Amino acid sequence: MKIKVAKLGKSEVEIEGELPADNFEAYFTVALKKIGENFELDGFRKGKVPENVLVSKVPEISILEEMANLALNDYYPRILSGEIQSEKSDAVGRPEISITKLARKNPLGFKIKTAVLPIIKLPDYKDIAKKIISEITDAEKNIAVTEKDLEDTIMDIRKSRAPKKHMAAPTEVGVPTEVGKEEVPKEIPELNDEFVQSLGPFTDVTDFKTKLKENIKLEKENQQKEKTRLKIIEKMIDASEMELPEILINAELDKILYRMDSDVTQMGLKFEDYLKQLKKTEEDLRKEFRNDAEKKAKLALILNEISKVEKIVADEEQVAKEIRAILEHYKDADPERVKMHAENVLTNEKIFQFLENL
Repeated sequence: MKIKVAKLGKSEVEIEGELPADNFEAYFTVALKKIGENFELDGFRKGKVPENVLVSKVPEISILEEMANLALNDYYPRILSGEIQSEKSDAVGRPEISITKLARKNPLGFKIKTAVLPIIKLPDYKDIAKKIISEITDAEKNIAVTEKDLEDTIMDIRKSRAPKKHMAAPTEVGVPTEVGKEEVPKEIPELNDEFVQSLGPFTDVTDFKTKLKENIKLEKENQQKEKTRLKIIEKMIDASEMELPEILINAELDKILYRMDSDVTQMGLKFEDYLKQLKKTEEDLRKEFRNDAEKKAKLALILNEISKVEKIVADEEQVAKEIRAILEHYKDADPERVKMHAENVLTNEKIFQFLENL
């Protein structure tokens, strides 16, 4: 395979190459089979359409694109590992791939732009963590749950369990209409043994209050922990030095917008309509969240570097348990991506535990 690697600056590289025609053609049958798995045609069961029929029914460009996708999925890791070219590359983030030549019985031409791990000058992260933790006050260390905390939480729970009744909003002439109707709580349920037993495995009101108090305390402790970690994160980001690849910033922006899109969709809205209400474009949001994306990308690189320096890795048993839990809820998720996510989350947690216990 012909491979040419060009350094673009900002820790980014462009890999240009051609996969020989014979190697590319070898993916034809595999690509056709994969397309056929979901292909539906009258007279045939789904996934059971013969190959010769598929060839006549599926546009050639669709087959070629699937061939290219399969081929690059196989060869890209081999290019990075140094198996195909002599230089090994520590690539990070999702690559930007463009096809430059795509035809049957011809070489597959491609360009891959990707980021490589930049040189990172880490700050004295141990000193930063020690200093911030030393500034935690006694009140913050010894978290207490007041009676008001308990009673306010109980009231919120009771209100959330109150049955709702519909109240129609009046029109301009004072005639009620179904349009604009709102829900208002009926009578709030009484706090008694029967009510708390309907909420979970509680024996009575006293048991419920005891366990609720423990949960409130745990939540407050977690909030305090997150607050301390955020201070450590901000300080480490400000004190570190690196040349941040643009690809990593864009990847973080994609994640932010994807989460927004998902949240808006769950509310029953279309993301396009939501943007119209805001009077903003997707590009406007990318500009607004760029600073957040930069911080997230920097933090990921800093934590990755600390894990290497301190030789911190996630526990294999915990990773396997986390993978099982995720795949149980998201059955269509890519197992390899789930594994990477689990390893990353658990490794980062171990890094913070390490910093908190210096």
